Amino acid sequence: MKYAVVFPGQGSQFKGMGKVLYDRYSAAKELFEKANTLLGFRISDLMFEGTEEELKQTRVTQPAIFLHSIIAFLMHPELKMDMVAGHSLGEFTALVAAGVLSFEDGLQLVAARAQAMQEACVLQASGMAAVLGMDDEQVERICATIEGEMVVAANYNCPGQLVISGTQRGIELACEKLKAAGARRALPLPVSGAFHSPLMEPAREKLEKAIAAVTFHTPSCPIYQNVSAKATTDPKQIRQQLIAQLTSPVKWTHTIRMMIADGARDFTEVGPGKVLSGLIQKIDASVQVHQIQD
Repeated sequence: MKYAVVFPGQGSQFKGMGKVLYDRYSAAKELFEKANTLLGFRISDLMFEGTEEELKQTRVTQPAIFLHSIIAFLMHPELKMDMVAGHSLGEFTALVAAGVLSFEDGLQLVAARAQAMQEACVLQASGMAAVLGMDDEQVERICATIEGEMVVAANYNCPGQLVISGTQRGIELACEKLKAAGARRALPLPVSGAFHSPLMEPAREKLEKAIAAVTFHTPSCPIYQNVSAKATTDPKQIRQQLIAQLTSPVKWTHTIRMMIADGARDFTEVGPGKVLSGLIQKIDASVQVHQIQD
């Protein structure tokens, strides 16, 4: 049996996140304080005491989830890890956990990513929507019929749950068509941009420059990246796919199935929330799933 560790993405944040880690471990406190210095503002204060509205700001959300996840991981050296993956933002955490990126480089790339995505969001009215109760292929076909607008599959989360991404009008039209075609729900999400779609190209270009300036090391175990859903240990390939991730769909269903096919039977989600644990059990109820938050 192989052990897999997975890290969550945006949306798993909550008020007070990371406070237990800060109070319990002196090493965790040092890492939070280092992050405050690197970012130039006290993100720990926002994580521990900020409002839900403050935590929803992309420039806060992404570094906060990264910090909670990677610090929780580092406080549990006994955790077995034969393979690793992360959902969207979580892929950066996975790269630090596997030794591809340093803690400092990982945090600074996440901060650069968050800023680039926030800036891309204001260039065009766009958004995302969750589609429930419909086959992936049918969702793809219906999105392809939207004329004059852009709508694409963005997150293949689990069977019967796919998130689409595109222009605001495109999302509205797609939701109408999807519900008419039998989707149980087609619900716009409270996000400000079309993440994991071609509309993130301006952000991808900025992130590419930041990634080019960072050293990528060979991982300690295979990492399954969002773009391909396949295992890799090649730093060059990891770098290329990390750049492509912003404008490409997150193939989470495919990733978990591939990890299981490669021997994973025990999954541990490290970080805030239990979103990935729920998705993994919907993908394959026979595997063991655990959570570590602090």
